[in-house]
Amino acid sequence: MDALAVILERPEGLALRRLPLSDAGAGDAVVDVAWSGISTGTERLLWSGRMPAFPGMGYPLVPGYETVGRVAEAPAGSAVRAGQWVFVPGARCFGPVRGLFGGAASRLVTPADKLLPVDGSLGERACLLALAATACRAAKGLTEGERPLIVGHGVLGRLLARVAVAMGAEPTVWETDPARRQGAEGYAVAAPDDDARRDYGRILDVSGDSSGLDGLIARLAPGGEIVLAGFYEAALSFAFPAAFMREARLRISAEFRPDDLATATRLIAAGRLSLDGLITHRAPAARAEEAYRTAFADPACLKMVLDWRDAA
Repeated sequence: MDALAVILERPEGLALRRLPLSDAGAGDAVVDVAWSGISTGTERLLWSGRMPAFPGMGYPLVPGYETVGRVAEAPAGSAVRAGQWVFVPGARCFGPVRGLFGGAASRLVTPADKLLPVDGSLGERACLLALAATACRAAKGLTEGERPLIVGHGVLGRLLARVAVAMGAEPTVWETDPARRQGAEGYAVAAPDDDARRDYGRILDVSGDSSGLDGLIARLAPGGEIVLAGFYEAALSFAFPAAFMREARLRISAEFRPDDLATATRLIAAGRLSLDGLITHRAPAARAEEAYRTAFADPACLKMVLDWRDAA
């Protein structure tokens, strides 16, 4: 088998070409991909060449960890079956070409137990499950009535705010870009300078801004926690005295686990978490290079999705 795949051959060098696929093993499923999302966090760093040292890093590579498709072949006794819609968090099936994270291709071979069955009615919105799961992980510990601060109103920030509301919290979201302050659902969005509060018990940062820790610490209540849920290309640092006086806590929560995917799926199925209104741009896979540049350069683009249905 082979597949049409997005390949980052070098920084800012993207191609779309056919690659041979690894043979399916005893526990592997074959998935025909319908849609894949483009991450403006980790994939932007891979594309630009600014990705810090990371396991599996190197070029050429196939990016993508927000993939949705239909099972073409499934191993006997697995939890998935042929014809079923599934979310694929990535694959490593391209031989010498690295899969980091390996989901941006028309067909994938991947362990069946890594697949998450999804409701086919979600369609392309199921690509957002990775970010929804990341939001669920970052939100762990939020309590009903809590009033946390969320920094950043991109797709992940919006999902995190929606998850917080589903948990009974009352979040405030900071966003520096006026155009991105629109689209709130059940929570307030403000410019940082318009918010006078300095007693946040929990601040969840999804901005990816590695220079902002001192400003966030200044807004913490004593004993408060900062959760870093973005991806940061530069080293993080902060002045110690202010953090010491507050006895501040720091938690890193940037990667989801299977139980986080399960939590996100339950919230969606129960109607408590909506994925609507977050995908703003779409492109056929044949226009992948243009789509990646738009996703990374256009501030109006919250989430770009590639359509692979005519690319087989």
